[in-house]
Amino acid sequence: MNKFFRNLFYFQFLLINILITALVIRGLVFVLSHQHHRHFDPEKWYLPLVASTATSAVAGLAWQLFTRWKPARSVKAVFWVSPLLTCGAGVVLVAIGTGGSLAAGVMAVVFSVVQSLYACWVSRRFDYATRVVAASVAPTPAGTALLVVLSIFSSFVYSCFIVAGIGGATASGAGTLDTIFILAILVSLTWTMHVIKNVLLVAMSRVKHLQFTNGANLNLISAAGDTFRHVMGSVCLGSLIVPVVGIIRGSARAVNLVGGDTDEFLFSCASCYSGVASRFVLYGNRWGFVQVGAYNKWFLQASMDTWESFKTAGMETLIDSDLTSSFCFLSGVAGGALSTLVGGSWALVIQKDYATEISLYSFLIGYLTCRIAMVWPQASVSAHYVAYAENPLGNHFDSTVSGRIQELQRSQV
Repeated sequence: MNKFFRNLFYFQFLLINILITALVIRGLVFVLSHQHHRHFDPEKWYLPLVASTATSAVAGLAWQLFTRWKPARSVKAVFWVSPLLTCGAGVVLVAIGTGGSLAAGVMAVVFSVVQSLYACWVSRRFDYATRVVAASVAPTPAGTALLVVLSIFSSFVYSCFIVAGIGGATASGAGTLDTIFILAILVSLTWTMHVIKNVLLVAMSRVKHLQFTNGANLNLISAAGDTFRHVMGSVCLGSLIVPVVGIIRGSARAVNLVGGDTDEFLFSCASCYSGVASRFVLYGNRWGFVQVGAYNKWFLQASMDTWESFKTAGMETLIDSDLTSSFCFLSGVAGGALSTLVGGSWALVIQKDYATEISLYSFLIGYLTCRIAMVWPQASVSAHYVAYAENPLGNHFDSTVSGRIQELQRSQV
């Protein structure tokens, strides 16, 4: 199974790259042969997208460095900066004025309000979140800076290649077949970027897990090489499952929040749906990546074993209320919104017809790039929790996690 999913990923990656190369060549031929009567202007289409892609790479690197140096400030800042950037991106989308941009703009503005309310609701948990991030990221293993920079640069280069392929499909008129090509490219981009992120997550969490369990140090570059050689298929499978499980669990929570205690028909299955979502989490949670790296386990088995260790250690409430995942997610949203502001505003000024698609492409690329940039704190906190669940009495832990568990237990009594 490990070889199957590894080969499946490489096969689709090869096919998409062949498709993109063909689309680029076809688009170039089309543009050159229709210089006087063309609907596609490469300069006005590519420049905003490349600029927004570069912005996401720079923003991701800057935010990652800021998190490492000032973890307390970064955690608080992202919960307030992300709503502002998301609202700004929504305003740009509304200003574009097309049907698709209006729908996306309204959703962005509503989501910015939801983020603001969420930040107010969880503000009491900021102190613990900043302490656990600070306790998890230090010390920094050798090779971290190099690996982060290489991953962000690789994401930028590959995103530019993706943009070239989408532009090649758009140049010829974006008929039904070209629309299918674009959707396939975007799906492949999403999976590929998640695989890059989770390869880093597995390698980094393996190094941090060793530090927390016995104080040993392992070079991060070596850990990344071992990940590629031994558990790549498991990472590829987890990169498919975890986003889907996250969407299911998030939607289940939204349904429960809206439905409350009502017995109306529309919400009568809310508890059932929530139970199904909780079951899915058992087989596909992001914490399982730690044991994939630490013990070379198959992802599904690692997810179940990790969840059982959390239950044994009495950490279910702690994991459920952890803000680290929200911190990393909102960091990605902020990066996507910033990219939308750059690409969408630029396109709105120079060629309004391109503004909607450029804005949406910019958001997706910006979000995925910034998630890759923020994998270091996520991996560190994940390894901290998993190592603590396996041995709460370990000598390499301070009182951050144990103190929080006691607080939560007292509040439930």
